[in-house]
Amino acid sequence: MIAGKDPDSIIKMLMEKYQFKLKGTGPTKFHLGCDFFCDEEGVLCYAPKKYIEKILENYRRIFGTWPKPATSLLTTGDHLELDTSELLNEDNQKVYQSLIGALQWVIQIGRFDIQTAVMTLSRYRAMPRQGHLDRVKRIHGYLSKTRHATIKISTDAPDYSNIPVKLYDWEYSCYADAKEEISLDAPKPKGKPVTMTSFFDANLHHDLISGKSVTGILHQLNKTPVDWHSKLQSTVETATFGSEYVAARTCTEQVIDLCLEL
Repeated sequence: MIAGKDPDSIIKMLMEKYQFKLKGTGPTKFHLGCDFFCDEEGVLCYAPKKYIEKILENYRRIFGTWPKPATSLLTTGDHLELDTSELLNEDNQKVYQSLIGALQWVIQIGRFDIQTAVMTLSRYRAMPRQGHLDRVKRIHGYLSKTRHATIKISTDAPDYSNIPVKLYDWEYSCYADAKEEISLDAPKPKGKPVTMTSFFDANLHHDLISGKSVTGILHQLNKTPVDWHSKLQSTVETATFGSEYVAARTCTEQVIDLCLEL
């Protein structure tokens, strides 16, 4: 995919100067399983609509029926690690693994709303139980009901003028002389300024057996989501403060990485 102020000139150079044989050039409509289109206001959007249709068709082929629509991914207070239903046979294990793999790609191309549920279910790919398969079916039902969910590429900077700015005195803390690390050999910035916004949260005792929590993170450039993360924490925290502090550290490390990348 080529993005630029004048992509036609890039295509022309590739074809005429470098003799590349290109086909299907023009405005992007479908790329890596994701649909690209403009809404009624002319805003560029993307959503894996065709890929979700493919997943649902595959579901119908495997189970002989369409998934039952669901308004939520998992039921309230559900803990997969406590499931004691019967283990799946070898054939159904392969079905489970295939369904999880397809859902993981849907997350990559825009459906970050199912990430935590799929991440949790993917932990049981080696020895899934019937209850785990039932939950994967529920996620398919959720996707069926929300198949038109879309990400809009909004380049407008968010307005945070109504959010009070808190000033802290770090002089008598371990952060007294801390400064932001800025690369000395970074190239000169080009284009318009961008406002980065990051959200993070933690789910305390997500896994009741290990006691581990889950970190959830979403990064935006201006008003567009660009990166998302959900993963079981490596440490066991006994309080919400601890789990959210771990999530904050992971989020901060990702913010630094995004800054360097930009």
